Amino acid sequence: MHSINTSGLHLAGRRTPRPRTSSGLRRATAVLGLCAALVAGASTAMAEPRTGLTPPVVTADQVMPHLDALQRIADRDGGNRAHGTQGYRDSVAYVKARLDKAGFRTTLHRFTHNGATGYNLVADWPGGDPEHIVFAGAHLDSVETGPGINDNGSGSAALLATALQVSKAGLKPDRHLRFAWWGAEEAGLVGSSAYVRDLPAAERDRIDVYLNVDMAGTKGGRPWLIVQDDPAAAQAFKEYFAARNLRTFEIGTGGSDHESFANAGIPVGGFATGLDDCYHEACDRLENVDPVTETTSTNAFISTVWQLAARS
Repeated sequence: MHSINTSGLHLAGRRTPRPRTSSGLRRATAVLGLCAALVAGASTAMAEPRTGLTPPVVTADQVMPHLDALQRIADRDGGNRAHGTQGYRDSVAYVKARLDKAGFRTTLHRFTHNGATGYNLVADWPGGDPEHIVFAGAHLDSVETGPGINDNGSGSAALLATALQVSKAGLKPDRHLRFAWWGAEEAGLVGSSAYVRDLPAAERDRIDVYLNVDMAGTKGGRPWLIVQDDPAAAQAFKEYFAARNLRTFEIGTGGSDHESFANAGIPVGGFATGLDDCYHEACDRLENVDPVTETTSTNAFISTVWQLAARS
């Protein structure tokens, strides 16, 4: 997480019909009845999401292994996974391999920062209306001072677990689903800003909403910080946590990669679990993440992606 911007907090003329004969009236009534039935049937079909599936629920065993893998990558690659390092490149390779195996179409978006090539990993799930995209993302890089397992291995793992559940369920969304893992967020939202800047205007217009998750496993029972911008996204996240008697707090559109999309006029949503004592420190390791919080965050993200993917 680059920073949290709290400046945007929300304390939260008709023609007269001709006379009809009785038989004509009966025929007209029958036709109108048929039309009404057809309209009702179409409305019912539209109201039923084509996903046809209840959002799945994952356990810690389906999320935490991704964090363990990122920790091991950092341990063997100089203690971090920062932009321009082998640790970051290996992190991208880890996530990409799992997405490729799961049937996603993956691409690498390249950019340059401080003389080093950076990479955004973008994954598209086949199907859904390409004119209406639900886009979800998290930054994959760490700072140079530590492995960045909560910031933001935790968000990256939650996002990956969500994508893999889409594949496992064989989800057939109404809207097209796209996922991304951003590079050089810690250098100032560099990767996501470069991606949005490189998008043609027509492509930006196809994104209905961008959802971000940054720091998903903070210990200490802190409230979930909900980005208050896109109404449907914010409501979905807040209702998920409220149903479990978990506290939330509304924040503005700054502080992480969702800011890059918001600055381009794209509706955004998402959440974070807040800073911890190991923020940007060497101690931001696997043991710095609370598995219960991480799993809850992942299931909240899955639930919201399912809901928004089904909206037409």
